[in-house]
Amino acid sequence: MDRPPAERLRELFARVDAFFAGASARHGARMACRTGCSDCCRRRFSVTSIEADALREAVAALPEGERAALAARARAGDPGVCPALDGDGRCAVYAARPLICRTHGLPIRFAPAGERALPVIDACPKNFVGEDLRALDAASVLDQTTLSTVLAALDMAHADAAGRPRGQRVALAAVLAGEG
Repeated sequence: MDRPPAERLRELFARVDAFFAGASARHGARMACRTGCSDCCRRRFSVTSIEADALREAVAALPEGERAALAARARAGDPGVCPALDGDGRCAVYAARPLICRTHGLPIRFAPAGERALPVIDACPKNFVGEDLRALDAASVLDQTTLSTVLAALDMAHADAAGRPRGQRVALAAVLAGEG
């Protein structure tokens, strides 16, 4: 029997986390990503419906005070900052954070949107400073197209199983506020 999409999402998260850990181990100080660095959290995101459901579960498991603080930040906090980011620069839903958050900082290969061009590699500007990202070993570069395709397939299977429309995106702030 095929595994449920939510279980496969957790497996995908674990694989991306392991990829990140491997890249960090290989590149050490060349990657500035560390606990407390929250530059990549200085924006608002939307997530797939399967990620939204995983986040809802994580939020429901938080103590009431933490849930209330999270909802308050989501409703009235700085619109340029992810509401999951607490006052200490930590993610309140770190274990359930969506895929976009798990990949921030990594060198990522992607095709420029709307262009017929070769894929490019990009990373956080704090990482690999002064280096040509194209010279990185392939084992350290995450392929965004592949990752997005896998996430989309899991999201479609999840939507089908739940009887929902495919491809819905949900504002992360709405999920954290208990509205989405």
